[in-house]
Amino acid sequence: MATSISPDPSTPAEVAAPYGNGPAASSPGTAASAGTAPWDSARKPLAKIRTHHLHQAKLNGERFAMLTAYDQYTAEIFDQAGIEVLLVGDSASNNVFGNETSLPVTVDELIPLCRAVTRSARRALVVADLPFGSYEVSAQQAVATGVRFLKEGLAHAVKIEGGKFYAETVRAMVQAGIPVMAHIGFTPQSEHALGGYRVQGRGDDAQRLIDDAVALADAGAFSVLMEMVPAETAAAVDAAVAVPTIGIGAGNATTGQVLVWQDMAGLRGGKMAKFVKQYADLRTSLSDAATAYGEDVRSGQFPGPEHSF
Repeated sequence: MATSISPDPSTPAEVAAPYGNGPAASSPGTAASAGTAPWDSARKPLAKIRTHHLHQAKLNGERFAMLTAYDQYTAEIFDQAGIEVLLVGDSASNNVFGNETSLPVTVDELIPLCRAVTRSARRALVVADLPFGSYEVSAQQAVATGVRFLKEGLAHAVKIEGGKFYAETVRAMVQAGIPVMAHIGFTPQSEHALGGYRVQGRGDDAQRLIDDAVALADAGAFSVLMEMVPAETAAAVDAAVAVPTIGIGAGNATTGQVLVWQDMAGLRGGKMAKFVKQYADLRTSLSDAATAYGEDVRSGQFPGPEHSF
């Protein structure tokens, strides 16, 4: 499989912003303006990732990675590591703010996190979750919330949970200029209605998810995320839509994969979901560092002469 996305001749080359583009450090590299692939051979982004690059990845049979990010440093690190999409998830509720679930987090709590991530990521596409209660009332409410995330949070796109019932909401948001990522399968904001954390789309229920994905893609969603869905069902959904799909506990047939970064890097303690692979043990590393620091302070070894003026 190719390691970089090939340019799409049908997509016009991106040009410099005609109205200015903020600080020079945040301007796109020459790759995008030249119409070439946004990644180099080592899969490091050369230019800003756009929604059409994700679409091109699916057409080319390539894949992209997505991680949550909620602050300056993780956004910077993941961006420099070549992660193509960063999600400022409502999962901040139970990974930043200390809540038991994603339900309590608010728009006003998420927007500053989103702004920090977008200011710190030079290349990645930044997607923000619309939290519970911020879009369900009406399409007008969803548009208003989406506008806030793009204007105040500086997000490049937003994500909403729910099936084909929200197709018209997605359509209204897209018509307003808000790129939308759809989220189907297990939707954490509906955990009480779903009877807890349960796999969705088993057996005869697979057709429901296919119908949801098709309706949302037809309404203009630029991608469809599937959570806790059998791999066979996820593959069928991916085959049914032209837009890229993203999986979390949905097998490997999707174009992209996403994980909560604290799970991926081993910062969070406790039992991990089956679909999580831990690539580090940051919890142990941080605990060891804090323990050593505390011991040095209590014994008088820190600060030493080399740390003093």
